[in-house]
Amino acid sequence: MLSKASKYAISAVIYLTNNSTIDKKLGSKEIAEAIEIPAPFLAKTLQQLTKKGIISSIKGPHGGFYLSEKNTDKTLFDIIDCVDDIEKFNSCYLSQNNCNENNPCVAHHIYAPFKDKLIRKLKTKTIIEMAEEFKQNSNLNNQIFAVLT
Repeated sequence: MLSKASKYAISAVIYLTNNSTIDKKLGSKEIAEAIEIPAPFLAKTLQQLTKKGIISSIKGPHGGFYLSEKNTDKTLFDIIDCVDDIEKFNSCYLSQNNCNENNPCVAHHIYAPFKDKLIRKLKTKTIIEMAEEFKQNSNLNNQIFAVLT
């Protein structure tokens, strides 16, 4: 359901949250190398995230990307909304045009509860919560990056 852009953005934001500060900003190449994703694509994604206030950046010789305190209460849904078309969350799992509660496709009642729960989680899970969970479970770290990238 998530595009590569969303997966890369989430991975980058988690990495930034756990590895940067206002005094230790990170460059896009450094982040890209650390999480093993294409640097040019990530640079564009980081610019989008900065414009939407999801992460912060400073230009110049001592510049780079970081998360301010106000950035950390953004949600995973905010990240996805910044880099991807969130309308796909409202579309039918089988891509049928007229699928809804009154006219469900064959998978609607199986998929709808899962989709609703996922969207609720994405809208309530903050960046800082996700980064803390990621940091606390070192075995999960590699699995998450493998799934997200």
